[in-house]
Amino acid sequence: MKKIVLLALMTFTVALGTTDLHAQNDSKAKALLDQVHQTVKSYDNIFIDFNYVLENTAENIRQETRGDVTLKGDKYRFNYLGATKIFDGSKTYTIIPENEEVVIEDAGSEEQGTITPSKMLTFYENGYTYKWDITQNVKGRNIQYIELVPIDSNSEISKILLGIDTQTKHIYNLIEVGQSGTKTTITVNSFKTDQPISKSLFTFDGPKYEEMGYYIINN
Repeated sequence: MKKIVLLALMTFTVALGTTDLHAQNDSKAKALLDQVHQTVKSYDNIFIDFNYVLENTAENIRQETRGDVTLKGDKYRFNYLGATKIFDGSKTYTIIPENEEVVIEDAGSEEQGTITPSKMLTFYENGYTYKWDITQNVKGRNIQYIELVPIDSNSEISKILLGIDTQTKHIYNLIEVGQSGTKTTITVNSFKTDQPISKSLFTFDGPKYEEMGYYIINN
């Protein structure tokens, strides 16, 4: 009987220690994410050049491309897959040269849960639980991964791994794993801050595209 009681106490003690360790790691993860957020907020503007890879082994799919985005507050200019998306703070303008069209949408028209360019560095603030994950050395840089799991059980996202450079507090990469098995990886090639940018960078020149014969679609 004494052995059973002792075994039960040992199991309980180990469980408490594990719970405490998880709590400490979750707290560390939250603290690091807060540091990233404060670092991002300290910049007047940010330019990011990135690689984008989409993979689904079951469907034998692999797509890879590059893109770039300039961020200033909520405004952004996003170049990706031959298209340009501009958000001026109130409307989003998607310019598609291949189709010779521009799609105009009001702010907030994106699907809930979508990681838009303006949220790509701060999306994790709401709607996720945090877990301290592995650390990797990438070309001499210490990259700490934080695992983010959506609180919404109906989310199409299974989990996100956010790689953070522990020295600069910049995001190095983002690995999103979907419920369907699709994995999307965004890796930052270049991260520049407080660059001189044109005042018209986030402004859509409607007359210019009308003169070019583009079809303007207002949604």
